[in-house]
Amino acid sequence: MTSRPDRSGSARTARVPGQQRRSGQPSALVYRGPASLPGCPEAVAALLRSSPWDFDVRYVGPKEEISLSPRALAGATLYAQPGGDDLDDGYRHLRRHRAAIRHFVRSGGRYLGFCLGGYLAGATPGFGLLPGDTDQYIASVGAGVDTAGDTLVSVLWRNRPRTLYFQDGPYFLIRPDAESTVVATYPNGTIAALVTGFGSGRVGVVGPHPEATEDWYRDAGLPVPAPLGLDLGLDLLEAVMSS
Repeated sequence: MTSRPDRSGSARTARVPGQQRRSGQPSALVYRGPASLPGCPEAVAALLRSSPWDFDVRYVGPKEEISLSPRALAGATLYAQPGGDDLDDGYRHLRRHRAAIRHFVRSGGRYLGFCLGGYLAGATPGFGLLPGDTDQYIASVGAGVDTAGDTLVSVLWRNRPRTLYFQDGPYFLIRPDAESTVVATYPNGTIAALVTGFGSGRVGVVGPHPEATEDWYRDAGLPVPAPLGLDLGLDLLEAVMSS
């Protein structure tokens, strides 16, 4: 949950202000504000725009053209919560939206959470969208990462080994009786990514950053894995969008 290079200027021109989406085109809202860090919302938006769903991607936040509100969520198909910094600080900025986000997902909306967005899907504190909670992977028994800084993490994504960008992301503690799909695990067996239901909606969360582009790795002085994790981000999105 660290700062990424700020490309918000170019990202803001992705949609012309006031532009209407085509009939039937799904809408995706990406949070951008004090509970995120520069570069994280833009990477999530780029991932969504590259998907087969042809999303109309808009940013929501206190300084965006669209505010995060029940009205904005009512017209959306998916809400994405990108990476950010401290969980308590992030939740402080977003707790007033908890009821609206829960209603959106319970009514059939899709929630996609990356790193801090994964933490926020939990309950202590968070939106309470998971059948369980979250915790720091680096604090788990046998964690293969022992730093809260920028690093790489190994995961088994649908039982295939991959390497992803990581910065103090969560693992997910899910009740044994929950009807959830584990998409990826860390080397110690804890859950790195999963998809679960919440009411009539679906929730997809991931601790590492599959949306990270090459510059994230280079700017952090990390080797660039081949392939990047963008296909994994799209795989998680597909699982969330499936009915």
